[in-house]
Amino acid sequence: MLILGVGVMFLFILNRVHVKKIKSWKVLFAGYCILLFGWLCTVLEGLFLEHFLNLLEHMSYAVSAVLLIVWCWKYAQKVKEEEIL
Repeated sequence: MLILGVGVMFLFILNRVHVKKIKSWKVLFAGYCILLFGWLCTVLEGLFLEHFLNLLEHMSYAVSAVLLIVWCWKYAQKVKEEEIL
C-alpha cells in the first residue's frame, strides 16, 4: 500500500493544477497525506517502536477518515449552494 500510495501522491503532485479545481481540495489532500503517513507507520512498525508506531498508524487512519467526512460535507454544501444560484 505504501508503494501504491507514494505513486498516487506523485500523480497528485504532477496534476496539482487539476487537483486544485476540486472543491475543498486542501482538506482532501490533507486526509490523503495523513493516510499515507499511516501506511508508512505500518511499514516502520515492523522495524522498531512497534507499539508506538501502531498507535500512530491507527490514529492516522481515524484522522484521515474524519477529514474525508469533512471533505464530503464541504463538497456537498458547495454543490447545494451552486444549485441555488
